[in-house]
Amino acid sequence: MKKIQMVDLNGQYEGIKKEVNDSIAEILETSAFINGPYVHAFQKELQDYLGVKHVIPCANGTDALQICMMGLGLQPGDEVITADFTFAATVEVIALLNLTPVLVDVEPDTFNIDVAAIERAITPKTKAIVPVHLFGQCANMDAIMELAKKHDLFVIEDNAQAIGATYTSKNGEKQKAGTIGHVASTSFFPSKNLGCYGDGGAIFTNDDDLAHTIRGIVNHGMYERYYHDVVGVNSRLDSIQAAVLKAKLPKLDGYNKQRWQSAAKYTKAFQGQEHIVTPKISCACGIQPSTCDCHVFHQYTLKILNGKRDALVKHLNENNVPCGVYYPVPLHKQKAYADSRYNEADFPVTNQLVKEVISLPMHTELDDEQIAFITKLVIDFVKQ
Repeated sequence: MKKIQMVDLNGQYEGIKKEVNDSIAEILETSAFINGPYVHAFQKELQDYLGVKHVIPCANGTDALQICMMGLGLQPGDEVITADFTFAATVEVIALLNLTPVLVDVEPDTFNIDVAAIERAITPKTKAIVPVHLFGQCANMDAIMELAKKHDLFVIEDNAQAIGATYTSKNGEKQKAGTIGHVASTSFFPSKNLGCYGDGGAIFTNDDDLAHTIRGIVNHGMYERYYHDVVGVNSRLDSIQAAVLKAKLPKLDGYNKQRWQSAAKYTKAFQGQEHIVTPKISCACGIQPSTCDCHVFHQYTLKILNGKRDALVKHLNENNVPCGVYYPVPLHKQKAYADSRYNEADFPVTNQLVKEVISLPMHTELDDEQIAFITKLVIDFVKQ
C-alpha cells in the first residue's frame, strides 16, 4: 500500500505535469509574471465555468474576503454575521477592517451556519452575512437570501471550501457555489479542490459596479497607472499560479467526482456504527448520488460520539494515517476574538462539534486499499 497522505498533491501533479511545466517555462521565457496572459485566460475560463459575470483574481482567499467587504463600502462599527465554527480568516478580516464580528451557531449535521441563529442576531447595525460553505457544500442560501432581502443586507459567500459545488434552490434553479450572494470569495491554497502551488484567491460577482470597484482595490486603487481613485491593496494572482489553475480547472469536475466516490466508500464502510456519524448531504436536487455535485468533499468529516475523538487522532497518527480536527476551538473562544457579548448558551452545537469532529484523508488519489485500511482502523478503535 502506498503512503497515506491527507492531501496527495504530488500524485495529482503527475496527471498535469507536462501542461504545468510547459506553461511555467513559457512564463519564465516571456517574463510575464504579473497580469500576464495566463491570468487573463484563467479568469475568463473560471467565469465561464461558474456562469458568473465577473471573476477578479487576487493573492489569496483571506485577501478576497477582505476586498469583498471593502468593495461593499462597509464602515467601522457595522456588524457582520458569520459562523462560529470555521477557520479564523472569515472573522479575521472583519476585525481587521474595524467592523464588528457577530458569531452565531451552526447546524449539527451539515456544520453550516444556522439560519435561525442569523435571524436572532440581526440588529439595526447589521450590514452583511457571511455564510461559509463548510467542507464542500453550500449553506441554506434560499433562506439566507430571503433574510438578506427582508433586512436589506449584503451576502458575502465564503466559498473557499466548495468550489465546483452546485446549489439547487427550492424553485429548482441550479447555481454554482459562490454565484448566489452579492459577492463571493474563494481560496486557491494548494490543498483546496482547485488549488495552485502557492497562495491564490479570487472574488466572484454579477454586479458590474461592484466588480469595477474591486478591480481597483486589488491593484492599489488604480484604474490608470499612478492614479489612485479608491483606497486599495496589493493583491494580485501571479502568472505561475494562474497557469497551474488553468491546467486544473478543466479537471475540476473530475477531481470532485473522485472525492465524492471516495466519500461514498467511507460512508458505506461506516454504516451501522453507532458511535460514528457520517457527513450529511443536504441535497434537494433529486440527482442520483453517483453524479450529484451538491457536495464536493473538501473534507470528509465524521463525528465520534463516544468521547474517543482525541484518542482516535492519536491512534491514527501512530498508524501513519494523517487526520485533522477542523476545528478544535470555537472562534468565540479564541483569544483574538473573545468578546463579553457572547453567551455560551448560544453556541451549543459548535461547543459540542469541537469535541467530536475528525476529518479523514480526502483527495483525488485515494485508492480502495487505503480507504479499507483507514476505515478498519477507525471502526476497530471506536467500538472497543
